[in-house]
Amino acid sequence: DGRRPFETTLREPFRNPSPRRARAARTDVRMGLARDEARLRAAVDRASGELARLASHHDPAGDAPSAEAIEEATRALLELAPLVDDVSLALLDAVDRREPILFEGAQGTLLDVDRGTYPFVTSSGCLAGFAAPACGLPARAIDGVLAVMKAYTTRVGGGPFPTELDDATGAHLRDRGNEFGTTTGRPRRTGWFDAVASRSAVRWNGVEAVALTKLDVLDELEEIRVAVAFTLDGERIERYPDDVEDVARMVPVYETLPGWRTDTRGVTDYAALPAAARDYIEHLQDLLGAPVVLASTGPRREETVVRRVAPFDGWLPAGLPL
Repeated sequence: DGRRPFETTLREPFRNPSPRRARAARTDVRMGLARDEARLRAAVDRASGELARLASHHDPAGDAPSAEAIEEATRALLELAPLVDDVSLALLDAVDRREPILFEGAQGTLLDVDRGTYPFVTSSGCLAGFAAPACGLPARAIDGVLAVMKAYTTRVGGGPFPTELDDATGAHLRDRGNEFGTTTGRPRRTGWFDAVASRSAVRWNGVEAVALTKLDVLDELEEIRVAVAFTLDGERIERYPDDVEDVARMVPVYETLPGWRTDTRGVTDYAALPAAARDYIEHLQDLLGAPVVLASTGPRREETVVRRVAPFDGWLPAGLPL
């Protein structure tokens, strides 16, 4: 309708029922019920009825899940029943054997239900500290936090986005970075790197090192901007507000860095990167207060630069599989 995403009604975040919301609302179907077919089917009937009610409320003309689809999903759950077990015990055994465990969190920090841009958030905790307890381990089991950040910023769906680019540069980042939903094809919103939000993410998550992805997406830009602060009602701020309305009104304070205008695709040696690309990485590192130990220069796993940054040169194991 021509309005900016943040200007749409605050009902926008609630249009699509999600598994996380169902869990928070106590209407979800827990996997353990697959061990008891009668209880499972009763729970599926209740959950599918609630889902159909929500779907019809938001889109009366929409199609509710068919009985055939619900039955297919139920049969699949029953097939998986023998695999259901207490994963936390297996993880605890691995901890006792001093084996490495990698927790990978879904969603970005600003989608965290507590620290994110509420109500434009998901329905669960996205911070690193939630990872171990969510899997049944004590929080102290986490002994290292690696943050994955793009070399620019993206956002999906509604919500405030102070560094968003609604111009040719934003379209260039979207096209070159293939910023489209994997399953829906929905275009992501793109913008300059937000050092203020990223510093907050470093603080909230206890980030010790950063993996900077999609550096090569910036290859063709003549200049690159980084939001190092914001102004709000004429006052300079360097922290991320907890009020989404304030976030929407912030005006970025940019630093402009020269682009490198050189193809970095597939570069794996840090010294082989253009000087301006190295300067960009090191500038972000200074702004974040955490070392950038990985930088990706392409979509393939091997298209990765590994940096040994003191005192974190021992943080990544030698021979890290990429």
